[in-house]
Amino acid sequence: MKENNPFTLTFGEPPKEYISRYEHQDAVVSTFSALHPVSRTFLIEGVRGSGKTVLMTKISEELESKGDWIVLNLNATNDLLEDMAERMSGINRGVFDVLDGGFNISVAGFGVGLGASKTAQSHLSIIRQGLEELQKKNKKLLITVDEVRHNENMKHFASEFQIMVREGYPLYLIMTGLYDQIYEIQNDPELTFLLRAFKISIEPLNKVQIRNQYAKIFDIDRRFASQLADMTGGYAFAFQSLGMLYYEYRDSMDIDSITEKYEEMLYGYVYRKIWESLSDKDREVVLAMPDHPVRTGEMCDTLSMDSSILSKYRDRLIKKGVIVSTRFGQMALALPRFRSVIQKYEMDY
Repeated sequence: MKENNPFTLTFGEPPKEYISRYEHQDAVVSTFSALHPVSRTFLIEGVRGSGKTVLMTKISEELESKGDWIVLNLNATNDLLEDMAERMSGINRGVFDVLDGGFNISVAGFGVGLGASKTAQSHLSIIRQGLEELQKKNKKLLITVDEVRHNENMKHFASEFQIMVREGYPLYLIMTGLYDQIYEIQNDPELTFLLRAFKISIEPLNKVQIRNQYAKIFDIDRRFASQLADMTGGYAFAFQSLGMLYYEYRDSMDIDSITEKYEEMLYGYVYRKIWESLSDKDREVVLAMPDHPVRTGEMCDTLSMDSSILSKYRDRLIKKGVIVSTRFGQMALALPRFRSVIQKYEMDY
């Protein structure tokens, strides 16, 4: 790839060419920065490759730049409370350096003395001591968790987070996740407080902005830039992947060859994973979908399926971000070329 290619396929890495979601970023920053925040938690939901992590990263960077914020990025595959304690203590490998004369835990540059005891304190104790020290320094702590899953680990962490917020610690939380995982977390009877958390559903990028960026970067006319923008469907990963490929091959390949590479990339990086997560009936509905919005009644006729049955699969596919409800009584595929790409690559297997 050309070294100066402004596009990237690295998930979560803010690319050089980035269409900002200012309204969402401003909403989170202004809410968290308020004297009396109406919410300490934001949930960002969206399909794979929709830009959830990039948005969370941009928010984190903006808050951290203010000087009174500390950001901890937790790994959802680890024990979250243990991970938080280790990161707050500055011990990457989770090994306590216990010295005969006592030891200190550094919390983002602020010392927390723990005395000479050789018995490691519990994770919660370490976290609370760190939060108390941050509070003394008038610092706020933002916790970010990417691609959360609804499991016991998440439930334990969220419950303790709620307790610490009630205790008045300067603690804030942003989590990203797939639609179905965020839905399950919010509707868990043990985590009802998350129903009140503010939620951001990632929507497609503005295709006019995509057109304008493509036209400027590639020095092409607006009509052809609009055609490229339409190919992305406003899907963030598609914007990056098509842009990267066109930047790389526009002088050596025609648009049909670039499109073929583009579809290969959609399938290999994202669509195959989404397809594998669907049930056989989900797949049947997807493959019967046309390339334009369709009335549910027409889909019932096409599939010879009762409306109540179709409604169940429709709702499930919406929760997975595969289809959208365009207006009352209509549905459409949410991802660009999803059905045709799946038919082209997956059906061979």
